[in-house]
Amino acid sequence: MIRRTRHKLLLCAAVLLPIPAFSQSWIVGPFDRPTTTPVITPDANRTFRDPLSQQIVHWEAEHTFNPAAVLEGNKVAVLYRAEDDTGHEAIGGHTSRLGLAESSDGIHFTRLPEPVFYPAKDSQQDREWPGGVEDPRLVQTDDGLYVLTYTQWNRKAYTVGIATSKDLRQWTKYGPAFAGARSGKYNDLNYKSAGILTEEKNGRLVAARLHGVYWMYWGEVEVRLATSPDLIHWTPVEDATGNPKVLLRARPGLFDSGFPEVGAPPLLLPQGIVVFYNGKNAASGGDPTIGPGAYSAGQALFSSDDPTRLIVRTDHPYLKPELPFEKSGQYAAGTVFTEGLVLLNQRFFLYYGTADSFVGVASTVPQGH
Repeated sequence: MIRRTRHKLLLCAAVLLPIPAFSQSWIVGPFDRPTTTPVITPDANRTFRDPLSQQIVHWEAEHTFNPAAVLEGNKVAVLYRAEDDTGHEAIGGHTSRLGLAESSDGIHFTRLPEPVFYPAKDSQQDREWPGGVEDPRLVQTDDGLYVLTYTQWNRKAYTVGIATSKDLRQWTKYGPAFAGARSGKYNDLNYKSAGILTEEKNGRLVAARLHGVYWMYWGEVEVRLATSPDLIHWTPVEDATGNPKVLLRARPGLFDSGFPEVGAPPLLLPQGIVVFYNGKNAASGGDPTIGPGAYSAGQALFSSDDPTRLIVRTDHPYLKPELPFEKSGQYAAGTVFTEGLVLLNQRFFLYYGTADSFVGVASTVPQGH
């Protein structure tokens, strides 16, 4: 969720309201909530010796939220953002690290006792300390390599970082996604929220190569696009003026009247590319059925022939804050902030942060299953 630039659960179908009939078949959902409680919550008893401060910290004492998800064998693996109890009581004021949780049913999780991804004495220390590593998205390649996009936050500037792993525990960091792109043109850009295009293969979601390259939708306030030959080095797609091409903007009167922000990794379907995004409702002049400032989840369909071309976009959220823990917490306006999507046992499981405090889940049966 945006901080620096303005900087859950009854068993019920998520809201999915009409859009033109010709486009109904592309929407992923409707999603049901399979549990009445968060699936991951803070634990003040877990400790970790921070390699930079050399202090023992309660690394997930304050909040556990904004999760990435991927299939690891026959289990769901979730990388979730965990905030410690250092710093000060404000959004972005604690240090964030990523914890790892696993589940065989997508709902009940077992967590590792220490974080698996965090600021350290490495090439990215200056970009990640003291704010930490935030808001991950995960994809897997055909050969099993995990590719992570995340926010690097040093409490001064923020960028999308890229990292890879073979086991979700040991990671190689590559630095900002756009480092060096177009002769360094984007080296000083503040940007976050990036989802790499995926497709279903052999019952799992993997990174999709389309027209010879990989694609990554990115951004908050305005959603944009980038391409890569290798999933590590990315170049923004530009418009005729030489600026990153804008694909989605805020829409007055709707759930994304504040702005859109990229959510879970996009999905390539026969109908086109489904971009999952999180929409912030405006403080005034937004959707009157959703609280001012609340985040809900939308979907947009782009052409697979031209991934910059928007075909249609939902006017109503397919998931919105409804339950108490989705509507109250560190972010008091409430959120369902989607970041993780996996296919397990012929069901999609969608993982989302709630009010910058907990992790929730919703699920649906994909079309054709």
